[in-house]
Amino acid sequence: MIIFDCNGVLVDSEPVAAAVAAEAFQRAGIDMTPDMVARYFTGRRPADMCAEVEKASGVTLPPKFATLLAAATLFRLRQELRAIPHVSHALSWLRGPKCVASSSSLDRVRVSLVATELNRFFGSNLFSANDVPDGKPAPDLFRHVAQQMGIQPQDCIVVEDSPAGVTAAVAAGMKAIGFVGGSHADEDLAAKLEASGATSVIADMRALKAAVTRLRGY
Repeated sequence: MIIFDCNGVLVDSEPVAAAVAAEAFQRAGIDMTPDMVARYFTGRRPADMCAEVEKASGVTLPPKFATLLAAATLFRLRQELRAIPHVSHALSWLRGPKCVASSSSLDRVRVSLVATELNRFFGSNLFSANDVPDGKPAPDLFRHVAQQMGIQPQDCIVVEDSPAGVTAAVAAGMKAIGFVGGSHADEDLAAKLEASGATSVIADMRALKAAVTRLRGY
């Protein structure tokens, strides 16, 4: 089974989400930039991000902060979101079960896939870290996906764009392919993904076929 992260792997959403989050934190009196959001929280759950920002800044966020942030993010994604180049080609080639496992809410995953017309590749095989005790880099989400899909972890390949996601996949006993083709990726990301345990790193979805084939051994 191939498990895809959503943000930064299927859809080029990270710059949009980081900009919205930075604006929201600034309105709450916390000096955050999109670069800071991307650097520290790519691949993490929004709830975990908010908790860590509160702890680090000493500022208590407004009661409806998370709800308003989620709504603002969905609005911007509907307006601006684009699929990662060539991802439809890659998904069309892949045979066998595949699913999405994201740190985002299921609402955001569905909006993202519908907006980019990628929902047809996954059906109802969508999973959110909101449904497990601990988000990435903990392995909970990937273990949950394997259990729900009835597939052993060692038979799963995860495609991830964040060190947190790769760390979670490896901890769950799965193989991980790193992806650095999103517009948010910097020159250090490939090395960080490899250091986290990615067996290979690709920058173009047209290379996914070869990477998966090598891991499957045929």
